[in-house]
Amino acid sequence: MMRYLITLQAPDRKGLVEQIANLISRHNGNWLDSEMRHIEGFFAAILQIEVPAEHIDDLIEGLECIEGLSFTHAKAQKVSEPDHTLRYQLVANDRPGIVLQISNQLNSIGINIEKFSSQFESASHTGIPLFKASFGISSAKALDEEQIEQALYTLGDDVLLDKLS
Repeated sequence: MMRYLITLQAPDRKGLVEQIANLISRHNGNWLDSEMRHIEGFFAAILQIEVPAEHIDDLIEGLECIEGLSFTHAKAQKVSEPDHTLRYQLVANDRPGIVLQISNQLNSIGINIEKFSSQFESASHTGIPLFKASFGISSAKALDEEQIEQALYTLGDDVLLDKLS
């Protein structure tokens, strides 16, 4: 079995995930990991699958036949999990460049972003635009939580940060 990373995008419609899962199953594939979202009428996903090497071409051909689906694929390999990981949730007033600011601060202290999910929403009582992000970070060395929090709080007085694990 070979591992593959597949990214998918299509106008969202009922049964699309089932159609993709059926195709993977028909080619003796195993769905290992995924992230899927519906954003403004579009379905977007990233999948990690295992498929026998002799079936990947037929699977790709099948994906090409799904109406409106665009995708990329690449051979992947199992890598070891990082030794030191943490998860955070951050809320701040929304502003252009906030993801760049977060990534700059974390990169400057040698932190890798492993997983990142963000949403835009309005505060319930005031209507102020809010940026919310949940993210997982890692480092080859032990993580200094105080250093991480100080780096993220430099983004502004409006930043609320919760350590999830």
